[in-house]
Amino acid sequence: MSNVPRWAVLATACAAALTAVAGCSSDSSKNDDGKRAESAKGSSAAPSGSSADPSANSSSDPSANSSANPSSSAASGDAPSGSPRTGSPPTGSASAGSAPARSAPAGSPPPPSGSIPVGPGPQPSYAVQQQPAAGSCHYRFTPAKEPLPDPACTPGATNPKVTRATLKTTICRSGYTAGIRPPASVTSRQKTANAAAYGYKGSLRDAEYDHLIGLQLGGDPNDPRNLWVEPPSPGRKEGKGAGDPKDVVESRLKDAVCSGKADLVKVQQAVARDWTTALDVLGVPGKPAKPAKPAKGATTSAPDGGG
Repeated sequence: MSNVPRWAVLATACAAALTAVAGCSSDSSKNDDGKRAESAKGSSAAPSGSSADPSANSSSDPSANSSANPSSSAASGDAPSGSPRTGSPPTGSASAGSAPARSAPAGSPPPPSGSIPVGPGPQPSYAVQQQPAAGSCHYRFTPAKEPLPDPACTPGATNPKVTRATLKTTICRSGYTAGIRPPASVTSRQKTANAAAYGYKGSLRDAEYDHLIGLQLGGDPNDPRNLWVEPPSPGRKEGKGAGDPKDVVESRLKDAVCSGKADLVKVQQAVARDWTTALDVLGVPGKPAKPAKPAKGATTSAPDGGG
């Protein structure tokens, strides 16, 4: 039988047992610190009311309770306090894909004063155009009793092919107007309907179906806004034809445009406003001459005899 005292055997057995349960060691504070360190690495502090040892949550090191990864809030999707949530753009910003508001280009000029409608221009073939309703148009007359059209019915219309840049190949080229003039088969029917619109009761042979802005000044060939039944000038004998002094004015204005002495657009505006004052307004020298007698067999049903 061993000579080891019984108390020593019991002490050794107790020490082994205490080590196994980690609670009987006389160095319990070291084990508690180890457990707290493991807890800080793998999990957050025990919730309030937990049965865990209160001393584990009351360490003197304040960092023990703030061991959570600071990036965890971002990983969870929670925005920091004061930051806008994803998908809510800041006030005043445009949402993705929205088009910016459109505005007029800087420096865009306003529409010119007295601008004239633009017609369809010369056509390969012309169709009879509808005229204003019967009795809806009213003549005006100058102090000299020269007739002027109703601006509501006949404001004029320009030929889009005639511009400042195309003068040499259009109105300043010999024979241009003859190639764009509508045929009498079209204009004669329009003339009859337009006479009814203006309430014209005289002989149609003495009236000219006139382009307000002549073809030789860049007027549209068959736009109804540029055509009107023009009564004969004062003193013209019945049956002698229209004898229109307006044709002479237009010829002089065309010469001024083609020689660079007058501006095309200003000429068109002056004629549409009042052809009888256009030469004076534009400073073009000369006075309307007495129109020549129409050639034998000529008809005034074709518009704009001089244009």
